[in-house]
Amino acid sequence: MKLNLPAGLIVVLAFAQVEAHAADEPKRPNFVLIIADDMAWNDCGAFGNPKIRTPNIDKLAREGMRFDRAFVTCSSCSPSRSSMITGRYPHNTDADELHAPLPAEQITFVEKLKASGYWTAAAGKWHLGNAVKNRFNVVRDANSAGFQLPTDKNAKTRMTAEGSSAVQSGCDQWIPVLRERPKDKPFFLWLASFDPHRDYQPGAIPKPHAPEDVVIPPYLPDLPEVRQDLALYYDEIGRLDHHVGEVLAELDRQGVSTNTYVLFLSDNGRPFPRCKTTLYDSGIKTPWIVRAPGRVEAGGRCESLVSTIDIAPTFLGLAGIKPGPTFQGEDISRLFRDPKAKLHHMIFAERNWHDYAARGRAVRTETFKYIKNDDNINPLTPPADAVRSLTFVAMRRLHDEGKLSRLQEWCFESPRPAEELYDVMADPDELTNLASDPKYTKTLADMRRELFIWTNETLDLKPETLSPDEFDRSTGEPLPNRVRPRPTKKGTRAGAVSKPAK
Repeated sequence: MKLNLPAGLIVVLAFAQVEAHAADEPKRPNFVLIIADDMAWNDCGAFGNPKIRTPNIDKLAREGMRFDRAFVTCSSCSPSRSSMITGRYPHNTDADELHAPLPAEQITFVEKLKASGYWTAAAGKWHLGNAVKNRFNVVRDANSAGFQLPTDKNAKTRMTAEGSSAVQSGCDQWIPVLRERPKDKPFFLWLASFDPHRDYQPGAIPKPHAPEDVVIPPYLPDLPEVRQDLALYYDEIGRLDHHVGEVLAELDRQGVSTNTYVLFLSDNGRPFPRCKTTLYDSGIKTPWIVRAPGRVEAGGRCESLVSTIDIAPTFLGLAGIKPGPTFQGEDISRLFRDPKAKLHHMIFAERNWHDYAARGRAVRTETFKYIKNDDNINPLTPPADAVRSLTFVAMRRLHDEGKLSRLQEWCFESPRPAEELYDVMADPDELTNLASDPKYTKTLADMRRELFIWTNETLDLKPETLSPDEFDRSTGEPLPNRVRPRPTKKGTRAGAVSKPAK
């Protein structure tokens, strides 16, 4: 039977149908990226450290998915972050050396989110230069806000009632920014901490970690100074964990947790010898955790290879935005539904100037790691702040006395091997170099070939000379030629290089 309805009623019903349909449509997801500064992949409870206290990071892993083979593209702070935000390898960003600002012509995923209606904000450590701040609606840059690592021994004892100094960790604007966001727009937050970056002082948390409880990797000597240094590093991870918990609680309070992807990771490995700035897993492997209730399997575990160049296309894909040709990574959101899927057969990483002359490249599969050292004439000196650390000062003393083990002498060895090959399944600490073992001749050749292909596809041009040391390798003190800020490189490598073949 045909009903003759008044025209006005028809209009009202039509609008009601549109509104009902809009209500049924899923909201565009929010994104929160939390970046630790110099935290090793396995220095939290979720990734197997039985002594470190990280209840909030562990909770994030229980409610989300843990990625056991996740890697940064460079074990150095600012190049790693520039790579994340552009979805490009460091040498394609023209900001591949520490402190080099990201050029304005680089395309980031943030302005694409912003242009599509997202509210975008960054708070905490910045380290990307001034040219790309306009990609965000709001930038609360702890660097330019006068943040300084404390120099007096009591500075880090001035904590909040919760026992955590947000100012000293660079996290004091995380919650304010989250609360100030427009409630009618999807949002993206870039939340970056200074923890657990050096220098270390007692008092980061009310209940410090005990030196006797730290886990010492085999390439570091078991000395009181090393244990004390690692315990202070653990404390800063504990302070970071507190702020992670605050963010998760605020998302719950605002009722947006179920529509928000939270990604937690670190920009590089721990700031200790044979870790940060190296191409070993202790330098480039990162504690990657993704939580999105109802969208990512709670308590899930993914062993597929992923890289930080994948962050940009993944966030864009989840937001329904086509990434474009400059992004060199892959949308890995498929792994959230099928963690056994294989998207990468290998990942690539690079070692560039970080306080000292450096250049190396690495290829890693699930089974093997190949490292090519173009800087092998130099020792594997850790970053300057680590050279000044309790750990390295003690190691240098033992080195001078001839009391370090062979595995602990690596930071003083010169020249180093031009090539390294490791079976990372059998030798996860990468202690036995197989490059000269005849049984691995074919594997070595295969890995060389893969690096050669990637080098050519990504226009990884080898410089005629390396940027010189700016710090003394024995003391970690600045040399007269120290340059601040580092210059931006202007070259053809920053062009629209397409994705390398898998």
